[in-house]
Amino acid sequence: MKVTLTDEALQLAGLFEQETEATVRDCLVDEENDRVIFLIKPGEMGQAIGSGGEHVKRIEDQIGKSVKLVEDGDRPEDLVANALAPAAVYNVTISEDDETLAYVEVADEDRGVAIGADGKNIEAARKLARRHFDIDDITFT
Repeated sequence: MKVTLTDEALQLAGLFEQETEATVRDCLVDEENDRVIFLIKPGEMGQAIGSGGEHVKRIEDQIGKSVKLVEDGDRPEDLVANALAPAAVYNVTISEDDETLAYVEVADEDRGVAIGADGKNIEAARKLARRHFDIDDITFT
């Protein structure tokens, strides 16, 4: 699926790639939560984070916003699970009836982590899943 970046997101993705040498597959500027979400090529999360989180800290200092990194997945189930990290996701099932839904099984003690403060983690997962796999919604089972 083709994803179109805003000018600001394109600039931020370029900055992130220049600073970390990790490949950014998508960039969402989340104005509501004053953060930027970078979707990182699988296998490059260590490079994106840097030793002790140094790359993330440096980017946050440069852009004045918090940064969330999500590892991309080739399958929608993988992307949804990765977007909800660090919550322990046991299973993701995609249902394609009238709508395409992702049903997520999360450890009870991690449900709050998966949702995030004011729902920001689940909302980021929904946006990424919609942009990359046309998933209409994500719900917990």
